[in-house]
Amino acid sequence: MIELKGLTKVYGKGRNTATALSQLDLSIRKGEIFGVIGHSGAGKSTLIRCINLLERPTQGEVWVDGVELTKLSRGQLQAQRRKIGMIFQHFNLLSSATVYDNIAFPLRLISTSRAAIDSKVNELLTLVGLEEHKDKYPAQLSGGQKQRVGVARALASDPDVLLCDEATSALDPQTTDSILRLLLDINKRFHLTIVLITHEMHVIQSICDRVAVIHGGGIVEQGDVAKVFLKPQHEITREFIRSETQNDGPLRAAIDAPHPESSQAVKITFLGQKTYESTLSHVVKETGVIFAILQGTISTIKDVPYGQLIVRFEGSAEAIRETIGKLTAQGLDVEVLD
Repeated sequence: MIELKGLTKVYGKGRNTATALSQLDLSIRKGEIFGVIGHSGAGKSTLIRCINLLERPTQGEVWVDGVELTKLSRGQLQAQRRKIGMIFQHFNLLSSATVYDNIAFPLRLISTSRAAIDSKVNELLTLVGLEEHKDKYPAQLSGGQKQRVGVARALASDPDVLLCDEATSALDPQTTDSILRLLLDINKRFHLTIVLITHEMHVIQSICDRVAVIHGGGIVEQGDVAKVFLKPQHEITREFIRSETQNDGPLRAAIDAPHPESSQAVKITFLGQKTYESTLSHVVKETGVIFAILQGTISTIKDVPYGQLIVRFEGSAEAIRETIGKLTAQGLDVEVLD
């Protein structure tokens, strides 16, 4: 659906240049919710603005639904951009226009009939839950309501792709969750490809199918959210995950505390239905190992449950090895900790 090939963006000229993106490759599938996470200055905003050519790459190719955008004329590009909706961090609404007129704005630009505009706008008002606010102005709305107007406006031209540029970072946590649920509903209802950038792992974990971690203008890690979240390979990814999980200071103290000589701390990861099964209990009964729980959590990645349990096994070295082997054979991921 979206292919970025060798994407490079350099700002400035001569000695006063700054490279925002460097030879970046990325593939996004049709109908998925794809997240891009990175710190400020990592290049994520530049990346998403290159997808619809609000920022024109210095080098590289941008393919959207089989069309290479950088090769198009201005008129052809405008036509292709109608297939790409975008919502912004700070809403970008017309302050002097009502909710209705903000949503209608992109349709009026392409000379849509009044009847068609009225039908489409009312349909979108219902979708985003703003029917009673159609005649209000942006100043009369909450942040969440403003972003719902932004979502409706982005959908007005029936796009195939929806780009979300830090769409929830200006919102409180409760409102953020409501907007994320709206985006998830839109994705399921219209099979719309959604690309969102964020610096919050919670956003990625809540609704994304796959994620790319951007750092220094390049992708340092990418894959299914569950795989990246539960088994991060890059230190930048681990930083984001630590920000969402428990403070590891007490855990480190528990691991380093005095313990029997024949013992081993391990992290056990449960995914899907296995999260709720008593696998660990059955295995230790078979092997005779006892254990102490050092840390544990149960949550979800999108709509898939997962659990992580850090325990210290105590018993003979042979019994501990057997326990780890049996847990692995049951489909659990077991990581031996130092």
